[in-house]
Amino acid sequence: MQRPNAAQYAYGSAVVVLATTALLLLTGATGPPGVAAACLAGLVLGVLVAVTMPGGARPVKTSGGAPARAGNDAARVPAAQVGAGADARTGP
Repeated sequence: MQRPNAAQYAYGSAVVVLATTALLLLTGATGPPGVAAACLAGLVLGVLVAVTMPGGARPVKTSGGAPARAGNDAARVPAAQVGAGADARTGP
């Protein structure tokens, strides 16, 4: 399971606060059982929003521009460049 990103934390926290506040205002709960139930419902809704929200994972791009397949862990070693460099000159 991937770690949640910042947007998931933000939306989940906002839903917890807003849902709990709305439930407390709508139900008019003042006793401990009613307040605990409203808090638990708000927490469940916030976690549900954070978990179902799409993650920010982006596919890894290869040099060809196509996304890499999952599980492609082979290391790429660059080939030696062949060309006329300073060390390839002959003569004065």
